[in-house]
Amino acid sequence: MAKLHLIATGGTIACMPSKNGLVPGLGAKDLLGYIPNGEDMGCTDLFSMDSSNIQPEEWQQMAKAVLAAREHCDGIVITHGTDTMAYTASMLSFMLQNIDIPVVLTGSQYPIVRPDSDGRINLKNAVTAARSLPGGVYIAFGDAVMMGCRAVKTRTTSLNAFESINYPYVGAVANDRFISLTEPRAMGEFSCFVDIDPGVALIKLIPGTSPLFLESVAGCGLHGVVVEAFGLGGVHNFRRDHAESLKKLIQKGIPVILASQCLYEASTPDIYEVSHSLREAGVISAGDMTTEAAVTKLMWVLGHTRDMEEIRRMMNRDYCGEIAIHD
Repeated sequence: MAKLHLIATGGTIACMPSKNGLVPGLGAKDLLGYIPNGEDMGCTDLFSMDSSNIQPEEWQQMAKAVLAAREHCDGIVITHGTDTMAYTASMLSFMLQNIDIPVVLTGSQYPIVRPDSDGRINLKNAVTAARSLPGGVYIAFGDAVMMGCRAVKTRTTSLNAFESINYPYVGAVANDRFISLTEPRAMGEFSCFVDIDPGVALIKLIPGTSPLFLESVAGCGLHGVVVEAFGLGGVHNFRRDHAESLKKLIQKGIPVILASQCLYEASTPDIYEVSHSLREAGVISAGDMTTEAAVTKLMWVLGHTRDMEEIRRMMNRDYCGEIAIHD
């Protein structure tokens, strides 16, 4: 049987009641006590945090903890809060490319200490999936297993909180068995790169967004921006000219990634006249990436380079299944 290791980081699954509300309080060994044969797994208490406090520094710590555990196990489960789990799973997918063992993130909507908690089944299912999955970074939540770079939290309290966006579910867990639903991705050579640049902003356009607001990014010490535009990638191009403002950012060496506010299907500036000038200005399309993947990928790419053409090349390349490449 595969030898597994649990890395605990806090989150709702580990929460205990306090006078100010729920706060992470259980460690890795405590959590393993809630699942069958949990005592057979190795474990690490990395930190105990609400995932709203997870930031790039914690991603680096998690990647290094995975590298350390990888030396003596066949699979890793990470318990994590749900609110930023999709960001973490995406970033680990880039940091730990082609990792040869499964790294499965999970958590819960309700603390595992509650009798009605989903934490027990989620943790048990993550362990089951980690015994069968090929190498890669995944999220297991409810009965579903999905690629980490394609997962998005779509519900605040429901037990089926995560969905796989623009990519099939990798598998499911039923009756304590993992059921594969897709063919394994072709794996290249494992590479680890944990140097990232957190100087990235995410801006969601609304009707009437001031161009000066967009241009202000240049004065905030930021090195890249992801813009959630309308529909396929529409922006204002009269009265308040977003296209001109984004062009100014690019001219100042700040890459602009154009994503969609729509959850499903790809964005592109090539269809409508309002977006045509964006392509000419040098905006980079996020394609069918999730917002979480676009943001974390840009941080990771900026950790490699500040050269605009190299950023474009890397953002358009598929590293871990995060983007569909069309000929």
